[in-house]
Amino acid sequence: MSKADQLGTGRFGGTRTVSARRQAVAAATGVPTDGIAPPTELPPHRISLNPDNPRSSLGDLTDLAESLKVHGQKQAITVMNRDAYVAANPAREADLEADTTHVVIDGSSRLAAAREAQLTTIKIMVSDDQGTTSEEILESALVANIHRQDLEELDEARALQRLLAIHGSQTALAKRLQRSQGWVSQRLALLNLTPDLQARIGEEPVDLLRAVGNKPAAEQEAALEELKTKRARQEAEKRDRNRKKQTSKAAPQATDAPPVYYDVIDEPDGTAGPEQRDDDATAEAAVPEPRDSQESVEEEAAGERQPPKLPYDDPVHIAMHLKLKMDKAAFLELFRLIAEMAHELDPTQFEKAVGPYARATPEAS
Repeated sequence: MSKADQLGTGRFGGTRTVSARRQAVAAATGVPTDGIAPPTELPPHRISLNPDNPRSSLGDLTDLAESLKVHGQKQAITVMNRDAYVAANPAREADLEADTTHVVIDGSSRLAAAREAQLTTIKIMVSDDQGTTSEEILESALVANIHRQDLEELDEARALQRLLAIHGSQTALAKRLQRSQGWVSQRLALLNLTPDLQARIGEEPVDLLRAVGNKPAAEQEAALEELKTKRARQEAEKRDRNRKKQTSKAAPQATDAPPVYYDVIDEPDGTAGPEQRDDDATAEAAVPEPRDSQESVEEEAAGERQPPKLPYDDPVHIAMHLKLKMDKAAFLELFRLIAEMAHELDPTQFEKAVGPYARATPEAS
């Protein structure tokens, strides 16, 4: 009889040919097994915790138990039939819980929480192909926990160390786990830490502890403090850069548009008041007069870079430039003032040039 006939089908498999051990278990527990499909739910007390679980402690399960009661179980746990597990781990048979028919491979915390929540059943997936040796079963459990990032750092390192003894090299183990050799090396480095630093895992940054794990024990503490100081300095510099960046964004932006003056007060004789005269003088001083091309050539030859000149002879260009640079209200006020001045200079020419748009000016209205 083949091993498949003895142990039944694997993951998702249909009906099973039951071994003599399973028949004895069925007789003792009253759980029918003869010629039926693997179960999808079982009472939690029928599933034994894995005595070779990579976790050293399941921790506080209060929150998980409450979640199972309130929200239900979202993901089935993976189990092996008890006889398949014992065939792969004969030395562990005495460590299995009594009167159980299956052993959990992936989901020990959920099983323990289901018991704490006093659930009547728990969803399972029977998979006897998790391994035919204790090392293969350990590897299956470790891979499942690694993919969920669900192991304590030291538990992960100890499990990797056991697998390293099986696969012979970090490179072979990394390939088996579909990880990089550096990933394996970094995690194994925690086992080289001094007992004091191992006790501080969870308090100190784990990546820095991994970085000093391969240094001599006498140098590890000083190396860790040096790395922490360097990281704190880099984080402070980053915060300072971000603060300066935010301050720069919040500062008012300079505008290229010239100031626009409203509510100009004229003197009774029609001349501009002192404030307006001062403003006009400032404006005249601020706007450079056009220069001839020969002067520009001479300045460029002397190495002086001149600012761009305003094209006074191109009113369309000036108008479009101001329209783009000025906000709407300021542009319309500028247009009104220019219209007033143009009308004062030559009303006839103004009416002829502006035509029907003259109604937009106060005089035309």
